[in-house]
Amino acid sequence: MKNMNDTNEEYDLYYVPEQSKWPIIASIAIFLFLAGIAMILNALKINSSLNTGYIFLGLGSILMLWMLYGWFADVVHESRSGLYSGQMDRTFHWGMFWFIFSEVMLFFTFFGALFYVRVLVLPELAGISEESTHDLLWSKFNYQWPLLVNPDNTTFKGASSFVNPFHLPLLNTIFLVLSSVTLTIAHHNLREQNRSAIIKWLFITILLGFAFLICQVMEYTEAYNELGLTLNAGIYGSTFFLLTGFHGAHVTIGAIMLLVMLFRVKKGHFESDNHFGFEAASWYWHFVDVVWICLFIFVYIL
Repeated sequence: MKNMNDTNEEYDLYYVPEQSKWPIIASIAIFLFLAGIAMILNALKINSSLNTGYIFLGLGSILMLWMLYGWFADVVHESRSGLYSGQMDRTFHWGMFWFIFSEVMLFFTFFGALFYVRVLVLPELAGISEESTHDLLWSKFNYQWPLLVNPDNTTFKGASSFVNPFHLPLLNTIFLVLSSVTLTIAHHNLREQNRSAIIKWLFITILLGFAFLICQVMEYTEAYNELGLTLNAGIYGSTFFLLTGFHGAHVTIGAIMLLVMLFRVKKGHFESDNHFGFEAASWYWHFVDVVWICLFIFVYIL
């Protein structure tokens, strides 16, 4: 395959990679990872003397990290070898766009579940809506949000209090908003090819991202141990951990992506007019920030 760095007009040329083992390894890693989480959540064990769920989760995580490292390395090598044409670059941009769009739809379903419960289900159970099952099911149930007293509060004991939005969640909001600013500054310096400034601002962005994750771990610990807010605490606990947990996973992925970009910048990768890897990681991080702002408003405040 010949070099295609300067072939913008040769739209018919397209790099076709060789067969790769990474997709099948990724499939196995995802299966083990999800199976491990399912076993842990449902207290399932294949062998009573072994924590099978944690073994599956650990193996899946190791395979996933190996796959990400190997696949990233292959793509970087192909890019640095000049195998990608202008058409390939455009497909990368569109691919990342549709990937982020799919992530938007994923969170849209989570927010949709939250709004459905708050706007339709709970008011109906409390007798607020016209067509109500209030008298037939739980006549003593009163609607409030966050829902601390469940309709069946004996089976699903609600939390003792809600998470204070102006404590750790507010601090995390500041962290992520600042990280978007520092990442934008790093991107601007990349266009100017100011390597030292790129490294400095990108490093600050990564620190802010990991500070967010540390604060979220602290928040979860406080919610579990002091507030009694768990996955068994009713719909408030379920929606809270579903939305914030998935977002935290996305922050973790985004921070890893930015860490990879930092290593690549230090190795002299990326040019002012050729830095899609950095650009894609930036898009993803800004998406994560926007989702958190929505979470802070609709999960913590309203």
